[in-house]
Amino acid sequence: MLSTRLWMGTLLVILAAGVLIFDQGPWFPFLLIFLVFLACVACRELHHLLAPLPRPPHGLCVTAVVAVLLANWPAHVEAQLTWIPHDPWHLLLGVFTAAILVAFLVEMATFREPGGSVVRIALTVWMVAYLGLLPSFLAQLRWLPDGRGLTALSLAIFVPKACDIGAYFTGRFLGRHKMSPVLSPKKTWEGLAGGLVLATLVALALNRYAPVLTGDLAAIGFGLTVGGAGVLGDLAESLIKRDCRQKDASLVVPGFGGVLDVIDAVLFAAPVAYGWLGG
Repeated sequence: MLSTRLWMGTLLVILAAGVLIFDQGPWFPFLLIFLVFLACVACRELHHLLAPLPRPPHGLCVTAVVAVLLANWPAHVEAQLTWIPHDPWHLLLGVFTAAILVAFLVEMATFREPGGSVVRIALTVWMVAYLGLLPSFLAQLRWLPDGRGLTALSLAIFVPKACDIGAYFTGRFLGRHKMSPVLSPKKTWEGLAGGLVLATLVALALNRYAPVLTGDLAAIGFGLTVGGAGVLGDLAESLIKRDCRQKDASLVVPGFGGVLDVIDAVLFAAPVAYGWLGG
């Protein structure tokens, strides 16, 4: 029987496929709703995980994360307005900087006694970077010119999830040598190899269907690096859970764990995919 995590990952892939197929530019409203919804749920889960620490205000974290995600859109859909930067990264950097300043201002306004303020500020910045900036690399792929956006976004989502699926099956049937016994005891080197093979095959197939990479060698390199980044994203989220003494990010869907458990691989894979395709 498939693991519940795998079912959730499959559901995410199906929903993402629907967004990719039916969304229309330049607004891509379904992509916007999809990313904002996942970010809000993941932000709630991450905030809950941090219960042992002095947590920043939940409303501040969600607002800042959503603001950074929304900053991906204006440069593409309101290019006729001269006051909006044509380079979306300028606006993203501005909104992220504003979030840092607001985090300081909130602590300054509410400070009563020593202990906790610096940690709350640092956690706010980290959450906005993790759930706001990293998905922005994914969003920006959708506006690549010459019709490359659809394939680029598909590669960035499906390759790391294929690696996750391949690693699950290979590790289950062939896994012998543990890869990270402390952070993720079920992961094996055999599973990693199987996952990277499937990730590479998916990258080759998608690139053959709608080429955005320069040949099969580039597609193989993409599959290995983006799939590998997805594995690191999975381990990074395991680090957060272990450090906070939690098994799952949440029980948003009983028996399935949390949204953060499913999107962790894509979060780390997105900047690597952008490095390959967004230049």
